[in-house]
Amino acid sequence: MTETTTTVSARKKQPALLFKAGADVQAHRKKLGLNQSEFWSRINVTQSGGSRYESGRNIPKPVQLLLHLAYGTEKESHKLLTWLRESPRVS
Repeated sequence: MTETTTTVSARKKQPALLFKAGADVQAHRKKLGLNQSEFWSRINVTQSGGSRYESGRNIPKPVQLLLHLAYGTEKESHKLLTWLRESPRVS
């Protein structure tokens, strides 16, 4: 086995992201009892930007990652952060 093959096969798969669709985000925000400004400001997204995501606009991957880190459980966030630190790039 070559070094490249070993490196690729040793890489861990990205953890599944918690929030891929606006409906998921909106449901979680409501479950927490937060308004859009309170919820989205935690990851430095404006209320109007968050509203667009919640109403169906595609959520960019970096925003999905931030949502996962900010609102996932300690274990889920740690798993993603470890993966990010060990990965040469986010795909």
